[in-house]
Amino acid sequence: MGRETARRLAARGYQVLVTDLNEDAASETAALIGNGAWAMRQDVRDADSHRQAATAAAENGPLKVWVNNAGILKTEKVWDHSDEDIRLMLEVNLLATMWGVRAALEAMKGDPSGAHIINMASMASFGPVPGLGVYAATKHGVLGLTESLQGDLQLAGSPIRVHAVCPDLVDTGMMREHADNPEYALGFSGTKIYTPEEIADQIVTLLDGDKIVLSIPRNRMAVARAAGMFPRTGLRIAQTFLAVGQKKQQKFNRG
Repeated sequence: MGRETARRLAARGYQVLVTDLNEDAASETAALIGNGAWAMRQDVRDADSHRQAATAAAENGPLKVWVNNAGILKTEKVWDHSDEDIRLMLEVNLLATMWGVRAALEAMKGDPSGAHIINMASMASFGPVPGLGVYAATKHGVLGLTESLQGDLQLAGSPIRVHAVCPDLVDTGMMREHADNPEYALGFSGTKIYTPEEIADQIVTLLDGDKIVLSIPRNRMAVARAAGMFPRTGLRIAQTFLAVGQKKQQKFNRG
């Protein structure tokens, strides 16, 4: 999704800085994008790395778009995770988003024409997700950060816009890595599996407005938010969806 979003930003005329823990992968993406894209190594768990990335981007002009895309998924019960896995998900999914937001705001704040910060959340941001408790907690945090930060910016009279992208299941390497894990079955309960291209197409539309939460698809957000408002009922709904997801997951893995 990060690569496809970067492609679309470049097609809109933005000069794109691609970062990754694997510098070779970042360089490969930048080369594929072309249009002046360049790359640098970044460990998103390091707060200072975000400031360095923002500084590097601003050297080529005003920073207009910042995408917090890094994410990691471990599919276990909360009590089965190692301490290291919990720390890793929190640092990559939530803390890194906070570091990125702060670095972007610092670089963008002097631009009276405004800018956009896009945070990758998840459909897991809205309600109970048995099997993905720690991951869901991080994505709830990303959504809460996005909505609260937008409130702060509006109260401060800032033209900066913040957005949370909450997609359903997307056919990425991360998804396929966990496709045969029973703990991931709820993710398969939707009506379709999206491609990264489909998600990226919708992500860049955020630059044309002030929508805070982009849910893909929208109807799943309504169900998930309702489940979050009434947790006991929501858990019963989740169990129903889990049964559906298990069947679809088995069908997917049979090919």
